[in-house]
Amino acid sequence: MSYRYGEYREGPDPLAPPYDVRSALDQMGDAVLSGSNPDHALRDLLKQGLPGAQDRRGLDDLLREVRRRRRELRERGRLDGTLERARALLDKAIGQERAELFPDPSDDARLREAELDGLPSDTASAIQELNDYRWRSAAARQTFEELRDLLRREVLDSQFRGMREALANPDPAAMERVREMMSALNDMLDRDARGEHTQEDFDAFMSKYGDMFPESPRNLEELVDALARRAAATQRLLASLTPRQREELNQLINQTLDQAGLGEQMRRLGESLYARRPDLAWNTPERLTGEDSMGMGDAVTALEELADLTQLEAALRQDYPGARLDDVDEAAIRRALGRSAVDDLEALKQIERELEQQGYLRRQRGKLELTPKAVRRLGETALRRVFASLDSGRRGDHDQVDAGSAGELTGSSRPWRFGDEQPIDVVRTVINGVRRGGAAGTVTLSVDDFEVAETERRTAAAVCLLVDLSYSMALRGTWAAAKQTALALQALVATKFPQDAVQIIGFSNYARVLQPDELAGLEWDMVQGTNLHHALLIAGRHLDRHPDFEPVVLVVTDGEPTAHLRRNGSAAFEWPPTRETLELTLAEVDKMTRRRATLNVFMLAEDERLKEFVNEVARRNGGRVFSSSADRLGEYVVSDFLRTRRTR
Repeated sequence: MSYRYGEYREGPDPLAPPYDVRSALDQMGDAVLSGSNPDHALRDLLKQGLPGAQDRRGLDDLLREVRRRRRELRERGRLDGTLERARALLDKAIGQERAELFPDPSDDARLREAELDGLPSDTASAIQELNDYRWRSAAARQTFEELRDLLRREVLDSQFRGMREALANPDPAAMERVREMMSALNDMLDRDARGEHTQEDFDAFMSKYGDMFPESPRNLEELVDALARRAAATQRLLASLTPRQREELNQLINQTLDQAGLGEQMRRLGESLYARRPDLAWNTPERLTGEDSMGMGDAVTALEELADLTQLEAALRQDYPGARLDDVDEAAIRRALGRSAVDDLEALKQIERELEQQGYLRRQRGKLELTPKAVRRLGETALRRVFASLDSGRRGDHDQVDAGSAGELTGSSRPWRFGDEQPIDVVRTVINGVRRGGAAGTVTLSVDDFEVAETERRTAAAVCLLVDLSYSMALRGTWAAAKQTALALQALVATKFPQDAVQIIGFSNYARVLQPDELAGLEWDMVQGTNLHHALLIAGRHLDRHPDFEPVVLVVTDGEPTAHLRRNGSAAFEWPPTRETLELTLAEVDKMTRRRATLNVFMLAEDERLKEFVNEVARRNGGRVFSSSADRLGEYVVSDFLRTRRTR
């Protein structure tokens, strides 16, 4: 036996490693962390494609290919080619007959010339009258038969793709087989309408007439889809012609079908197809701009492809509510763009499915949301970006090496004391028992023999990050940076300081606690008001719940307080800020000072009112003020948090 090896061409490489869905999530994260919602981020990812995933094309690439293909089809030629060809053959046959009659001086020749002179001006009516004409010229008779063969092939090809080639050399037996196929097809559709059709019936039909259907349908639905799309394209061809051309071509079609004994069967088929696929564009005109004329079969094929491409373009744009890649018809992609486009689409569908199946995305009431797992991943990404901008010497750590109640083992031990929670140092304890009781006999342990392993001391902190969600944050373009900072700090505390208690508080006209899983999809509030007073109240309650933790309070804002909480729980908003708002807010700052909480403020604007307010906060509390640009906010907040944890 001999073997031949070559490049695999039957689709994607089956031995290629699977695409890492986390990379897709990271690409989505770029958009999410910049302020986009998950729906838009996923759509942008699918449009751009997946770099590194076998160079698969995205939806935008496929869309450009669809539009290029549409332009090519529109420039292919004109739709009236069959009419022109039929008129030319008719004129040729009449001219040949006149040339035969002209030398003949008989009255019969003159009568025939008069009959030719009286033919209707439109092609269809002239052909109809000449069907019973007895030609004197053998050449004219042959030309007229050529005309009839042309019409028969073009008309049948417009209904059944590939029929033109099957009838290139027609004979009575071939036409009889076509009539039998039409009758069997209509009977099968009728049985299906009554619920009596089976797959075995279809298989028997295809075994007998399958050569007439190059689409190779696998079941009746696929056959109906192919025939309906072609029938609809034929109707669009008629709708695209001028009224006179439409009337002539329609007459030619009916005449040809009636002469072939297919008129009634074709009308039955047309009614069945329309009833099954009324959603197709049956009478929508198309405009082709090419110079060359196309035959009826080629014109119908072009219009059929144009309809596919129009539907594909709408599906690939994905700009309608609830759009999914599953809406894109794989068969239409294959017909229009080939197998490679199907593989590209399947790769995109796989990413969309995997993001949901692996727990990164979920759909709630038709809306796409990030799961807590995805938020953790995006937080890690944001934190990596922050650390990438920090100097290595500034990252630091927060460990203290004096003995304490938690942390890493130091390698030393000490005598056990009542209340110690450190692990028992078994080796040192047994050695103490042996030394006290001697090496012989059974070792008996006493309380004084026990030693515990010393550990590094790690302090725990109660962390509050107060993030401004007011409308001005979006207007100044600083909201995306604030969200990235919150995600980065959440990830930092969760991974490096798990003993800390972190709470992120968003504030606009009111303040509220933000859960970690809602940070990524968080949007700014389109309301007026910067209620720092309410945010400090909530932060104070968080610190009071952890009295033994070191308090850390960070505030990110772009404006001075313009709202406060009334005694009845409603929010009062005034701009410029009233004396009452400022006094209540500063009163909460004083409470933070009494809690030993250093309050550091990160300004994202250079307003004079804001500067005056934060300077007063720093004077009362002893905290620091940072004037940070939006692109460096994460670096400032994280580095300040690490500095605070080290000094604690």
